[in-house]
Amino acid sequence: MAEVSDIKVDETVDITDVVCPVTFVKTKVALEELDDGQILSVHMNDGEPVQNVPRSVKEEGHQILKLIDNEDGTYDLIVKKVGD
Repeated sequence: MAEVSDIKVDETVDITDVVCPVTFVKTKVALEELDDGQILSVHMNDGEPVQNVPRSVKEEGHQILKLIDNEDGTYDLIVKKVGD
């Protein structure tokens, strides 16, 4: 498990190899597999995913804890699953 400062990440999904809208679809599927309160780390490219995935995650009602710039053209979005 990856540790992000004091956050325990339960699952990681890498969407650097796909483009919108598949980026969010993969993120959504990964979130659906988690239990409420668990943490998902989404590894994504700069640009469109960074603009769109966090917004879509929020629209789904989940909580964004952190967006980490890896300074290599990728980001890690740390999301907490919120139940319906």
